[in-house]
Amino acid sequence: MRRAPEWRHRPLRDRVVPSTLARHARNFTCEFDRRCERAGIRRIRVHDTRHTCASLLAALDVHPRIAMQILRHSEIVVTMEVYTHVPSADTRRALRKLGEALGGRSQKKTKATHGIP
Repeated sequence: MRRAPEWRHRPLRDRVVPSTLARHARNFTCEFDRRCERAGIRRIRVHDTRHTCASLLAALDVHPRIAMQILRHSEIVVTMEVYTHVPSADTRRALRKLGEALGGRSQKKTKATHGIP
């Protein structure tokens, strides 16, 4: 009597989901790329949008626990140390000076100009 292949003894979710998830992720990424192109913005990895989201939430003074929940992290340290990138006021001021020194135009310090407080 011939024995069934090893994979047949595994639950259905272990046999179907990985390829289904991979196909879904590929389709999502392709659609994301198309939308970036259509909007005229540079293409970034979908995963990078998580970092952007974390940084924007921090810049908007959203409580770190709420940001952690939105990003579905299990530990606050992941949210705050890995995903959140918020430059200090000193960093923004130094970069503004550097831009001006390199021939950029001087900009007024407003929320509309920088997109963050």
